Amino acid sequence: MRSTPPSTTAEPTAVREPTTTAAPGGLNTAPALRRCVGDPDQFAETHWGRRPLLRRDADFTDLLDLAGVDELLSERGLRTPFLRIARDGQIVPAARYTGGGGLGAEIADQVRDDLVLAQLATGATLVLQGLHRVWPPLRDFCLQLGAELGCAVQANAYLTPPAQTGFATHYDTHDVFVMQVAGHKHWRVHEPVHPDPLERQVWGGRADEVKATADGEPALHHVMSPGDLLYLPRGWLHAAAAQEQTSLHITLGLRRPTRYSLVEALLDLAAEHEPLRAGLPLGLDLTDPAQLAPHLADTVVALSEWVAKADPDDVARRLRGTAWPATRPAPVPPVAQLHAAETLNPRSAVARRPGLRCSVARDLERVHIELVDRTVSLPAGCGDAVALLLSGDPVTVADLPGLDEDADRLVLVRRLLREAILVPAN
Repeated sequence: MRSTPPSTTAEPTAVREPTTTAAPGGLNTAPALRRCVGDPDQFAETHWGRRPLLRRDADFTDLLDLAGVDELLSERGLRTPFLRIARDGQIVPAARYTGGGGLGAEIADQVRDDLVLAQLATGATLVLQGLHRVWPPLRDFCLQLGAELGCAVQANAYLTPPAQTGFATHYDTHDVFVMQVAGHKHWRVHEPVHPDPLERQVWGGRADEVKATADGEPALHHVMSPGDLLYLPRGWLHAAAAQEQTSLHITLGLRRPTRYSLVEALLDLAAEHEPLRAGLPLGLDLTDPAQLAPHLADTVVALSEWVAKADPDDVARRLRGTAWPATRPAPVPPVAQLHAAETLNPRSAVARRPGLRCSVARDLERVHIELVDRTVSLPAGCGDAVALLLSGDPVTVADLPGLDEDADRLVLVRRLLREAILVPAN
């Protein structure tokens, strides 16, 4: 029998100032986050974006278990890239475990359970990706956790055969919660070689530094047992090896925004500033520092003048284009939704679709609901009713303010049900 290394929970050195993201209503009302970290306020103060956290004695099998993995692989008709397979740190070509869908499904990349079985039997690691899209328990949990953290949350699962390592030491460009579900896995964690990496600053560009650091003493090493949770901020190096049994863990990727997100939005908006659109002189050699210097100085001055006048409303509107699509709202069953609209009556109760990102703007004549892909415009007299409907709490149609007739209330709510902005309240 393999010996299991002792657990070490020494606190790694902090690498930056603490960052706190408050959930709506305060962190103490964040049940999904509390399930992960215990005390959300302590987590925000001590660990969020700063240092790893190890927590024991929870249970995550309701989110996914081994039987759920088998169902996904054999009954759900998965296609790539919802499954990746790795062996010895290398990605296995998808053609080795996918095939045609058969009669009536003219596709060539459906996951074949028999080929997956063969890969697993020879020591490969299975990576189930995008489970926040296809597995309802994780979909609902990620939606709740994302609302509490104020960032998009994705879910992958890793199934590793006994005594196998899926990937070499690396770092992620997003924070993660690692939830051990079955088996045991030995994790080795090292401090960052590049703190707070952006998404384009992947670990492969610093492979030599990563390897040199990984050969040293880890900041934390621990054999994860079922019910253990590990939080890693982006940039922390890690590698994990399954022990005597098949290991299954869930990884939640936390795509929290950065200050660079604001910089990107500012640069996008800078195209509206005429001095920054000005051309450069004929024949200028941009690779010559001496020629470039005066024009660079003028550009920096123009950029500084524009940034100083940046409007938070404009920046927020620009950021919606990336932040809102990152999280899909709760699913809407089209047939049932249409039936709810057709059978609506004044006693019906409705609520805002969970996870829906939108904003409301009013002018003298219209109220506008801005969604990720469109804007729904309604008469200005609907403004108070729309505000109540989008508050998040269930509302009975007859109780909507600002409209004199039930017929007007029904027309409004039917429209918003058909637009998938509202859903029937449970």
